[in-house]
Amino acid sequence: MGYPVKIALIGAGGRGRGYMTYAKNFPDKMQVVAVADPDAVRRNDVAVTYGIAPEMCFNGWEDFCKLPRMCDAVAICTQDKDHELPAVACAKLGYHILLEKPMAPTAQACRNIVAAVKESGVMLSVCHVLRYTQYTLEIEKIIKSGEIGDIVSVQHLEPVGYWHHAHSYVRGNWRNEAESSNILLAKCCHDLDWLRGVIGKKCLSISSFGSLKHFRKENRPEKAADRCCDCPLEVETFCPYSANKIYFRDRLATGEKSLMKAFYPDPTPDNVGEALRKGPYGRCVFACDNDVMDNQVVNMIFEDGITASFTMTAFNFWSGRKTRIFGTLGDIETDSSTITVHHFLDDTTRSFSVELINPQGLLLGHNGGDFGLIRDFVDAVSNNDQSLIRSGIDESLESHLMVFAAEEARLENKVCELKNFL
Repeated sequence: MGYPVKIALIGAGGRGRGYMTYAKNFPDKMQVVAVADPDAVRRNDVAVTYGIAPEMCFNGWEDFCKLPRMCDAVAICTQDKDHELPAVACAKLGYHILLEKPMAPTAQACRNIVAAVKESGVMLSVCHVLRYTQYTLEIEKIIKSGEIGDIVSVQHLEPVGYWHHAHSYVRGNWRNEAESSNILLAKCCHDLDWLRGVIGKKCLSISSFGSLKHFRKENRPEKAADRCCDCPLEVETFCPYSANKIYFRDRLATGEKSLMKAFYPDPTPDNVGEALRKGPYGRCVFACDNDVMDNQVVNMIFEDGITASFTMTAFNFWSGRKTRIFGTLGDIETDSSTITVHHFLDDTTRSFSVELINPQGLLLGHNGGDFGLIRDFVDAVSNNDQSLIRSGIDESLESHLMVFAAEEARLENKVCELKNFL
């Protein structure tokens, strides 16, 4: 095929528009030639940004897929429940697929996507961005070198962040399992995928516990209003989850607009204020229809007796993921930016900072993993080389099935064996 890879964006939300910025800096490698989204504002914003012709702008994936194959690849960045049908349709039309995680909200839907991709012979890259970070590559080098011996156990923490959880999982698109998916799937499927990739062994059994502890109606303060802008309490100091605090004081007032692009492509004080007065993001966090967990733990045992534990929590000041990998000859600690290795033989320690994959400042999300993901997908399509995709089809399906097993374990209070899902 060769460069530039021509790609269509299906779902012009924040994630999809973010990936497409690769084309701005590397137009010789990627061109955005079509967009499909029912939201006219977002659709037109992408069209103007990339000079997409009107006849290449579609109201949804259905209209896009009515036409013969028109480019090399698609990026499917719709809502979770809207992944399966466009992915299957695009695979049948011969498009290579970049698919936002999670693959789909059910195990069968994930299997259907994988089956369609394999039958059509196209490439699929699931957006497990953690696999593409420089710190992941460095950790894998250390493990493969034998520096810490054989892996015995791993601890992994996903610190969601109090404001991020309130934004996405209490007020936002992923707050309600029936409308999207459970939080382990929506937020953490790439954490379990990361563990699967770093450990390099199959998961055998899994258990999980979690709760919706804080963001509940019974925890609502007396006299609190349904909306933060109407609240008689001193919300700016009384409630850390205040929409006024999170969106206006902490971000808009400082020029940080990325979070508010969930409302409008170009956030302003006027349109953000309107969104908080009338839309879902202005609601009190104790007066929403959220039902996903605000904390969850997962325990796993892999082949060769390797154990792993994973924690997801809303209750922290956001920072990078934190991991400890315990080996027979040493251990590794990382906060996603710095890696420290301890050696048992001579009781020495070495520590180093990890540079982002793309130091120019493009797509730095997930510690540069967003950049690594889209770069490698474009290279894979251009060179027709599936091996350049680090989040391959079979392991992506396997790690998703780990999530479904963990949820069954949590709901039924039992240990699940992965062989029953695979």
